[in-house]
Amino acid sequence: MIEINSLIIILIFGSLLSFTFLLIANPIQVNKKANFWFAIFLFSWSTFWLEEIFTLIVFQPASDSFMIPIRILQFLTPIIFYYSIQFYSKPDFRLKKKEFLYLVLPIIYFLGLIALLKDKENSILSTILTAFVIIQAFYFLIYSYIKIQHHKKRIRLFSSNTNEIDLSWLENIIKSLFGLIIFIGVYNMLFRDADLNLFANVVMVIIVFFVGFNSIKQKEIFLLNENQRNLIITTEEQTITDKRKIITDKEVESLKVKLTELMEKQKPYLDSELTLVSLAELIELTPHQLSYLINGGFNENFFWFINRYRVKRVKELLSNKHNDHMSILGIAFESGFNSKTSFNTTFKKISSQTPSEFKKSCSSL
Repeated sequence: MIEINSLIIILIFGSLLSFTFLLIANPIQVNKKANFWFAIFLFSWSTFWLEEIFTLIVFQPASDSFMIPIRILQFLTPIIFYYSIQFYSKPDFRLKKKEFLYLVLPIIYFLGLIALLKDKENSILSTILTAFVIIQAFYFLIYSYIKIQHHKKRIRLFSSNTNEIDLSWLENIIKSLFGLIIFIGVYNMLFRDADLNLFANVVMVIIVFFVGFNSIKQKEIFLLNENQRNLIITTEEQTITDKRKIITDKEVESLKVKLTELMEKQKPYLDSELTLVSLAELIELTPHQLSYLINGGFNENFFWFINRYRVKRVKELLSNKHNDHMSILGIAFESGFNSKTSFNTTFKKISSQTPSEFKKSCSSL
């Protein structure tokens, strides 16, 4: 049992270091700042197994003085994870004064470790430091989760299919870590069985490879520069009365007709990779102008504007008996969707029924 657990520990540690190197190298040159910070996160995460690796190599536990800087790096891991989320959701994110306040936390923790090193029998201080680490980790994980939810809403201003750029994989990591932490805590309180370490590490191997796979295949999230993004986000978040008219009301009406004709005749929504930028090029507007037109003229954002056409197309195909040989998912892909989950969620949101329910209602007519 011990040998298997040791092999798993080596696999986790080695995998995290390998993924760290790949993200820093970033061969496809996407999400540069975010990937760098996420690589640092993976490296700091790997140090949670460094003490066991050290024991396996030199056959004795690492000294307390050696482990203090490692403990500090481990303490910083949730903070580094939070910063990587910030750069994924906002590539031009800059550290503000309040961000530097987070550096006070590791200083406090460091002083606590020094005090504990001098008084190893101080169980109260040890408990306080453990609680401090757990609370800090939960705080930044929750804060990161909130940032991802905010990102999911904003990314719909720029893309018609968001499943590969909405950072759901990071959201799943947070959920998995929460679940694992809670399970380990409850298990330790009830059973205190050494086999738990093996189980936890096996689950961690799965999480690590999930993290590595998704971080490496993550596409470039934003195709616009900071100024363009901010203009579009500001346009979306302003109320109708507050909006600055970058297009006159008369132009809005004529462009609405032009955009509607473009959507119905050229059907650009059939392209699953359609973005605000590519549609703006088709209609010969800037992304900011197109965002303003869709937001002010059609009273919705880019994501829902495009996907209403896709859902309409799906309904047309499902209603036609000549397409009975096609699966619902096949029709969805033909209509511009590129994900089963996204398709089902979007269809139900727009139609108030699932694709299967709609097809069944058509068959009964």
